[in-house]
Amino acid sequence: MTELLYQTDSYLKIFDAVVTGVDIENNGVILDRTAFYPGGGGQPADQGRLIVDNTDYPIKRAKWISGELVHLVTGEALPEVGQAVQGEIDWDLRYQLMRTHTAMHILCGVIWRDYGASVTGGNMEPLKGRMDFEFETMRQELVAEIERKINEEVSNSRDVRVKILPREEAFQIPDLIRTKINLLSEGISEVRTIEIVGLDLQADGGTHVRNTSEVGSLKVTDYKSKGKINKRIYVEVES
Repeated sequence: MTELLYQTDSYLKIFDAVVTGVDIENNGVILDRTAFYPGGGGQPADQGRLIVDNTDYPIKRAKWISGELVHLVTGEALPEVGQAVQGEIDWDLRYQLMRTHTAMHILCGVIWRDYGASVTGGNMEPLKGRMDFEFETMRQELVAEIERKINEEVSNSRDVRVKILPREEAFQIPDLIRTKINLLSEGISEVRTIEIVGLDLQADGGTHVRNTSEVGSLKVTDYKSKGKINKRIYVEVES
């Protein structure tokens, strides 16, 4: 299995690896270790490049295919198994997504803490995202209150901690799953958790900043009703 470096160090920009396989059909490369996040949980996949013997292979994304994490590259002649490579993340894109993802957890944490509303869906792109919550009603005054509270949590400079826990230990944590549907598969033996200290703790696989102060100011740009008890909130992160 590929060692997933992004799970423990979101700030790793450049890494060394070895080619362990090639996927001719998908024009992809399998590595023994990688910092490329393949996307999931509403967070888009990383982009970047692989450097092999002074040849650049632009990476469109990494993707799970038949149980292997395949790096989909541009270029016809794939590197060979056993070759040493250097991977380089598109850091500007990655860091924007890290800030955005942590912003979504701040939003989720505030709404769970203060209003007891579960998440029913969400998605993000660099510096903007949206989340759906189980609210019966949503009004401008409430939206303004939520915007004020999430910016307070940015200013509180709360640390963000990553842990990988045995399944049994993780599921003893109250309210670990904040989504309406538990998206964790039955077969997993470990659960990765993201904790915004003093605010939020939940299972999550994506990349985050180390402290909420890195997120920057947040603005709720819109809100919509998506059903009787389903309201959507749109948030943007300062550029």
